[in-house]
Amino acid sequence: MSLLLNLSALLALLPVGLFSLRAPARTGGLFWALLAVATAGPLLYVVISLGASWRSDLAMALWLAVSASLLVFLPLCLIRPAARGLTALLVPYLFLMALGATLAGAVEPAVALSEHLPGGWFSAHIAIALATYALLTLAAITALAIFLKERALKRKQMSSGIAAVLPSVADCERLQDQLLGGAVIVLFGGLATGIALQLYRSGHVLKFDHKTVLSVVTFLVLAGLWIVHSRFGMRGRTVSRLVLVAYLLLTLAYPGVKFVAEILA
Repeated sequence: MSLLLNLSALLALLPVGLFSLRAPARTGGLFWALLAVATAGPLLYVVISLGASWRSDLAMALWLAVSASLLVFLPLCLIRPAARGLTALLVPYLFLMALGATLAGAVEPAVALSEHLPGGWFSAHIAIALATYALLTLAAITALAIFLKERALKRKQMSSGIAAVLPSVADCERLQDQLLGGAVIVLFGGLATGIALQLYRSGHVLKFDHKTVLSVVTFLVLAGLWIVHSRFGMRGRTVSRLVLVAYLLLTLAYPGVKFVAEILA
């Protein structure tokens, strides 16, 4: 049953990904239906798999990241229509992430979190951490879209390849700015709730492990980038590169640490 549910969640991502590549101009009812299916598949898997206890294994961390990214992306497409063009980049990436989760689940068994933690603070911290990762995932996809559009523009290939289905550079930069600002604010909340949990568990403000250090460095990079961008209007590839660096750091802090502990160790 678990394998069938896993494969169903994985396959739910395919239709909207293929549709966004084959019919990028069509964003009507069929697009929304397929995007809803893509969102519901991983989310249903997460809800059923978690049950009454929280899981802290790599496979569940990846499925949670996929679900959170789609839950943020769907309303973003409603609010910012230009974001719909990112589907052709986002969904294939999330499919690879979900495939990695499937393989990780086959290698390592599920790990239930046994440590007693205050329910409210723990739930808030997890929700904020997932929202941060989702926002930064979308910002990184937008940064990649900027690279691809600018490269296609230089090569005069705007009407062919994946660049043809992506939003304009101007639209991507506006989306990147908004997602970056949201990620900074939400990550600050994640650090605050993390400190509260650490105080509850050990009486210390911070535990300087890999996850904490990488999260703090990510926040400093994002906050510095946001401030410089707001004051001096820095744009283009420099901003996109730093967004991708920040995303890499946050990925190393969360699924990266779990990958090393569960798969490589």
